[in-house]
Amino acid sequence: MIRLGPREGHHLEARGSDMWFKALSATTQGRFSLMERTLPPAGRTPPAHRHPDNDEAYYVLEGEVTFHVGEDVATGAAGTFVLVEAGETHTFGNEGAIPARLLIVHAPGLDAYFEELAALWSSKEPPSRDEELDLMRRHGMEPA
Repeated sequence: MIRLGPREGHHLEARGSDMWFKALSATTQGRFSLMERTLPPAGRTPPAHRHPDNDEAYYVLEGEVTFHVGEDVATGAAGTFVLVEAGETHTFGNEGAIPARLLIVHAPGLDAYFEELAALWSSKEPPSRDEELDLMRRHGMEPA
């Protein structure tokens, strides 16, 4: 059994966002990864993309998160669940005035991508969009 409390787990930072991985691919035989993520207000969003082989699920815990999935745009408050099926173009972000917090599941797990994303964002200057897009491609994502 693995039991983790608030602010426990494998911690990464990128795009001004704190990510606390509660389940890693290594602990789930690659089946999924689960993170608790805090999004800063008006932070940089991921480039729109799709995962040909991964489903991605979001559950908003606090604040509001705006989801762009295909042609749909919806803002969800605490208690909102969004499932992005494999192959659907999507991105998300916090367009509000206060931090937002959510749970994100990737199935199969994608924590290796987030390890590299944190490294990419570790310098003083944020990476270019092209650098982010290259990283996505290396992990099997398709920029939209």
